[in-house]
Amino acid sequence: MTDLRSTFGTDAARYRRARPAYPAELFTHLTGPRILEIAPGTGQATLPLTALGHVTAVELSPALAALARVHAPAADVVVADFDHWPLPSDAFDLVVCATAFHWLDPATRMSRCAAALRTGGVLAVISTHHVAGGTSRFFVDVQECYERWDPSTPPNLRLSPAAAIPREFDESDLFGRPAFHRFEWEQAYDTEAYADLLLTYSNHIALPTRDRLIADIRSLIDTRHDGRVVKRYMTQLAVATRR
Repeated sequence: MTDLRSTFGTDAARYRRARPAYPAELFTHLTGPRILEIAPGTGQATLPLTALGHVTAVELSPALAALARVHAPAADVVVADFDHWPLPSDAFDLVVCATAFHWLDPATRMSRCAAALRTGGVLAVISTHHVAGGTSRFFVDVQECYERWDPSTPPNLRLSPAAAIPREFDESDLFGRPAFHRFEWEQAYDTEAYADLLLTYSNHIALPTRDRLIADIRSLIDTRHDGRVVKRYMTQLAVATRR
């Protein structure tokens, strides 16, 4: 079975080019000065975090880590699996995981984050959701492509409004009640940029019929949506204090 975590590093340049940044306002809810970032990818959140303090970033993929070092040169980027990385003896003030917390071992991720933090330190979990909006007709039409080339696609799948996305955060006695902040925003893509974005998602990378799926989606954008679509995102920040 393919380890889907490993797919992100297969084309690090594409990941850097295609993955969007995070809303700037999100970082106004975070403070340093000693910061641990888990799974930074190519540094989409790392650079703004370095404005808050010193960042140690732990990234599984050597290829992604190499680009994170280029784009956030003030950070110390370590190549390691956070689930097994030896935690430093000096505790952090802030632990951040952006759009990757679901890849960590659910049995240990909260306890390891707590162990990395000082008492009163903060865990910040950022998640990114594709929600209803943008070029709505395209996201209805494109389901035909997925149903044609990906047998795991539920029939007639539709995007949920942002308000319907649950506020998720692991329950843990090690942390106080989380606070949630939400940011909705849109980004426009031409045909090639949207194909680029899809090829940074693990389920698309690993799909045996991905080339036919992507070709079908390219054709749909070009022929029925004038070569341009708008995607609506909802970025959620959950923050909780280490007891």
